[in-house]
Amino acid sequence: MADLLLFLTALVAIYLTPGPDMLLVLGTSVSSGPRNAMAVAVGLAIARGCHVLLAAVGLATLFATHPWTYHTVRLLGAAYLLYLGWQFFRTGHSLPDQPQSAAGNLPSVGYLADFQRGLATNLLNPKSLIFCSVLLPQFIHPERSGIAGQFAILALILVLTGLIFDFTYAVLGRALSAATSGNARYHRVQNNLFGCLLTGIGLKVALS
Repeated sequence: MADLLLFLTALVAIYLTPGPDMLLVLGTSVSSGPRNAMAVAVGLAIARGCHVLLAAVGLATLFATHPWTYHTVRLLGAAYLLYLGWQFFRTGHSLPDQPQSAAGNLPSVGYLADFQRGLATNLLNPKSLIFCSVLLPQFIHPERSGIAGQFAILALILVLTGLIFDFTYAVLGRALSAATSGNARYHRVQNNLFGCLLTGIGLKVALS
C-alpha cells in the first residue's frame, strides 16, 4: 500500500507539471469546448497505456541501444508539436473582432480528430516511454508472483490518474473560456499564447 501511495504521489507531481499534454487539453477546451478536450484526454489515456505496454516489453531498450530510433521519434514528436502550435496561431490570427460565443473559436473538427491529436501527441513523445520504463520497475516486486498483474495495476493507476487530471483541465479550460466570453481580442491572445507554448516545447524537444 505504501508503494502504491508513493507511486500515486509521483504521478500527481508529473501531471501537475505543465507539458504538451496539459497544454493541448487546456487549449482545446478553451478553443473548441470541454467535450473536444475530453476526446483529446481519451487519446492521451490510450497512448499512456500503450507506453506502459511498450515499457513492459522493453522497447525503451531499443532506444538505448539504437539512439537513432529515439531521435527519430523525438523529431517526429517535435514536428507534431510545432504543427499544433501553428494551428493555434493560425486560428488566433483569423478570429474576427466582433464578439464570439463562449463555445469555441476553433472550428470543430470532430471528436475523432481530437482523439487522434491526443493519441499522436503522447505516442510521439519518447520521454513518456522512458518515464514509464524508469518509474514502473521501481514499484515491481520480482520476488512476488504475478509480475504481469503488478504491471497491469500500475498501468491502470497511471492511466486513470492522468484521465482525472485531463478531465479537470478540460473543465478549467471551459471556465476560462466562459469567463472571457464575448471578448474576441482576449480569445485571440489565448490562442496565440497556447501556440507560443506548444511551439516553445516543440523547439525544446527538437533541440534537446
